[in-house]
Amino acid sequence: MSNSTNAFTTEQVLAALKHVSYPGADLDIVSSGMVQDDVEVEGNRVSFSLRFQKARDPFQKSVIRASERALRDYLSEEIEAEIHPLLPTPPVTEPERPLPGVKNIIAVSSGKGGVGKSTITTNLAVALAKLGYRVGLLDADIYGPSVPRMMGAEGAKPLLAEVEGKELIDPVIRHGVKLLSIGFFIDPEHALIWRGTMASNALGQLIREGNWGDLDYLLIDLPPGTSDIHLTLIQTLGITGALVVTTPQSVATDDARKGISMFQDEKVNVPVLGIVENMSWFTPAELPQNRYYIFGKGGGERLAKETETKLIAQIPLVQSVQEAADEGTPIALKESIMGQTFVDFATKVVQAVEERNRTLAPTNKVEVTKR
Repeated sequence: MSNSTNAFTTEQVLAALKHVSYPGADLDIVSSGMVQDDVEVEGNRVSFSLRFQKARDPFQKSVIRASERALRDYLSEEIEAEIHPLLPTPPVTEPERPLPGVKNIIAVSSGKGGVGKSTITTNLAVALAKLGYRVGLLDADIYGPSVPRMMGAEGAKPLLAEVEGKELIDPVIRHGVKLLSIGFFIDPEHALIWRGTMASNALGQLIREGNWGDLDYLLIDLPPGTSDIHLTLIQTLGITGALVVTTPQSVATDDARKGISMFQDEKVNVPVLGIVENMSWFTPAELPQNRYYIFGKGGGERLAKETETKLIAQIPLVQSVQEAADEGTPIALKESIMGQTFVDFATKVVQAVEERNRTLAPTNKVEVTKR
């Protein structure tokens, strides 16, 4: 836009800029539309914008210098050019989510073996499904995969399915729960002798290549203790929260405390949804009102207080629970006192997850940097 006091007109500026081309382009920067319609001329001062197609255009500086040189060559050596590069905003990319259809991922952990972690996990999965939720269960206990037996899926062989051009592993479905386990792919008669890296790779494959689809909850039954498997999990997925299973005696709660410490570490930062005290007391079938504290009393409550978590459930030691697990029909399926115990437990887990999601930001997978 020129006036009588201008040394040059807008048309003269555009004519000079027609001598500049973007490297490799057939048209000059005016004809191609790079020069915007904001050209202003005031005396020897010229300002305008150049629109580039790339956020980090490698020719940005050279095109601007060529434009300045063309204005000096074809208009005046005294010209002062103010050129504003317009660059597209780089697209905001969401962090990669290996399981985009899964709303909540819950890790079920224990400090030591023998505390009934897998029994708790399978019954929780079945109880959640019974409540109407879409549930998956990943048996990540690489060295002792007991979930297939407990879910009545021994001998099952998952099939491959093609999903959006990729071959994925279809989970086995039992009792309304989608199920994958390393136990489906190994000989149950032989011990599994794998180095940590091999076990971690196997777990990663089940996570990334499982055809989990849309789930409200994916439960992951972890090996006891803390190991490479746990590290692989928190590096691969953003875990919604963890449940830590223990029994009342000190030897179990001491080990559980280490597991809680791992999740609460500032670099891991996985919320602990609660402590599950299993085998809290023994109740014989013929005396259902009696309680015998054969493993001690109050261990889970003390642990929750010391670690600033909460005791989310106490599960009694009842023979029918183990019998149902051995038969492949988890007790949570049955209309019984113990069946209702696990439904109540599942309801508390749902409430804990809802509170966690309402008050905390989503958990990020742990980024490990090598020095």
